[in-house]
Amino acid sequence: QVQLVESRGGLVQAGGSLSVSCAASGRTFSSYAMGWFRQAPGKEREFVAGINWSGGSTNYADSVKGRFTISRDNAKNTVYLQMNSLKPEDTAVYYCAARSLRSGRIPLSPGHYDYWGQGTQVTVSS
Repeated sequence: QVQLVESRGGLVQAGGSLSVSCAASGRTFSSYAMGWFRQAPGKEREFVAGINWSGGSTNYADSVKGRFTISRDNAKNTVYLQMNSLKPEDTAVYYCAARSLRSGRIPLSPGHYDYWGQGTQVTVSS
């Protein structure tokens, strides 16, 4: 069992930056692939970024590539999402997710993740 707790998001102006983190409970964090997803009102939850168990492999949605960076610190049981050059269309509730997977693969579908955080609101004003 893994419990995930996201840090508080926030309100930022377009072009600004924001970093959110997700702290995981348990001793096996390093065995999990981690993902960040987001869901805007009236839209489906979508993949934003993912990182494999070791941090050696990452993947990004085209919409955030070059602007967002995912990283992890297995010693701290924490995954991070650094968001730069934010746009109003990045406004959403951001969720972190975990999947027990010790390989280079990073699942892209929400249905392939086993554990979810409660979500944190990120709002980008124009």
